[in-house]
Amino acid sequence: MAAVVEAGNFVRAAEALGLTQSGVSRAVARLEQRVGVRLFDRTARAVSLTDEGRRFYEEVAPHLAGIEDAATAATGAAATVRGHLRVNADAAFGHYVLAPRLGEFLALHPELSFELVVRDRIGDLVAEGLDMAVRFGEPEPSSLICRQIGRSQVLTCASPEYVARRGRPKHPSELARGAHECILVRNTWTGRHFDWEFHQGREVVQVDVQGRLMVNDSGSLISAMLSGHGVGQPFEFSVRELIDSGRLVKLLPAWSDERYPVHVYHRSREFPAAKVRAFIDFLRTLTA
Repeated sequence: MAAVVEAGNFVRAAEALGLTQSGVSRAVARLEQRVGVRLFDRTARAVSLTDEGRRFYEEVAPHLAGIEDAATAATGAAATVRGHLRVNADAAFGHYVLAPRLGEFLALHPELSFELVVRDRIGDLVAEGLDMAVRFGEPEPSSLICRQIGRSQVLTCASPEYVARRGRPKHPSELARGAHECILVRNTWTGRHFDWEFHQGREVVQVDVQGRLMVNDSGSLISAMLSGHGVGQPFEFSVRELIDSGRLVKLLPAWSDERYPVHVYHRSREFPAAKVRAFIDFLRTLTA
């Protein structure tokens, strides 16, 4: 409507808006139908506001600039990395992967602030004001958009003190025979511990390990391993420095351990904000 008032006819309004004349005419007709009054008098060469149209335009005109500014700001949010980003991650990924590297991400985007929320379940992102979540393993049942961004390997390891006391297993099957104390990690979805799987070429061995100690987070698992309690399967990124320093020892080096996919969950497929897209790209570099 404002474009027609300023241009004086549908042709020039259409040119200014980048639309067809018929498109502008239909838009005005829909507005007139919506408000229930005729807003313009139409002639072959020009259009002019009716009395009702003039009163209507005078009422809405002061608000148009604010609406345009809001639309511009929203468009900028889709193109510019700024604002506040709230991310939900499990404890292992949050502590060992994200927290040490978030400074790099924030340095790239000085108009952005970041909040890391660590917990074991995704929850309701919309109700809790979260922008996205990061999780290991197969996709969780969810109405959210889910994208795999990488994979992470687990390692079978123990402390040198444990190895000196109980020896090294020569085959994965030995871990199921009671010859070793295994530290289990609870799967929060199933309520039982995660399975242990080993690969060597085309051979895949699944081991039903048993143990008297079960934990539900990587920090507790690693602490128990360092104390010499038993054999565990933490994520490689969480024990890399401990293995390099000799505080933990990798077991069964001829066998590769299972690799878990890393997924990111977010709310919108069609219009994810620039901050969400930027963080997904950053996560890919961390999990490559």
